[in-house]
Amino acid sequence: MRINKFIAACGICSRRKAEEYILQGRVKVNGIVISDLYILVNEKVDKICIDNKLVKLEDKKIYLMLNKPKGYITTNSEQFDRKSTLDLIHESERVFPVGRLDMDTEGLLLYTNDGEFANMLIHPRNKIEKRYIVDVNKMVTEQMIKKLENGVDIGGYITMPAKIKKNSDKQIELIICEGKNRQVRKMCEAVSLKVINLKRVQIGQILLGNLKIGKYRSLTKEEIESIKNV
Repeated sequence: MRINKFIAACGICSRRKAEEYILQGRVKVNGIVISDLYILVNEKVDKICIDNKLVKLEDKKIYLMLNKPKGYITTNSEQFDRKSTLDLIHESERVFPVGRLDMDTEGLLLYTNDGEFANMLIHPRNKIEKRYIVDVNKMVTEQMIKKLENGVDIGGYITMPAKIKKNSDKQIELIICEGKNRQVRKMCEAVSLKVINLKRVQIGQILLGNLKIGKYRSLTKEEIESIKNV
């Protein structure tokens, strides 16, 4: 099995993130730091470590959805000792976030130990839509909506066409299938809007629903299959 696929299957992270770990020199095979993204490994023979910790295949696959509160970071570690969403999840198996929401954003966040599932969610070719409720500081005009729908420059990158629904003068629903860093906020800035409140409420066919803030639950079989069958 290729090394990045093996690491993902161990429930450490997605395949793409595994490649980052390799390029950062954090992965060892049989005690030797590797840099080859295409190396093949066999768990029965090889000893694979990340940050000098042995990694093994996980038998039990876990799929969770969390209603992330504001004030929590999504990353697994933080040098400034800020609150992490992992502090809200209490499972016997290790899980990792699929994508991220910035500290000031709330709403739907998925966690799993299935790297292949995570890869399907984040890979651009699958174009899985994410829906956000966005409250802004001033009236949203039709001209602004047209620009967002057609794609805007968020700093050297033109966004793909978005779907927009206007709920009120200062609130829109925005649907995108990309996941650039702080993309929704930057898109709004590109049309002179400042985000006051941002909440993700849907990923693919998975809905946040009435899950309370700070709580999590397991995904249903139907929700899991809706992603695996894209």
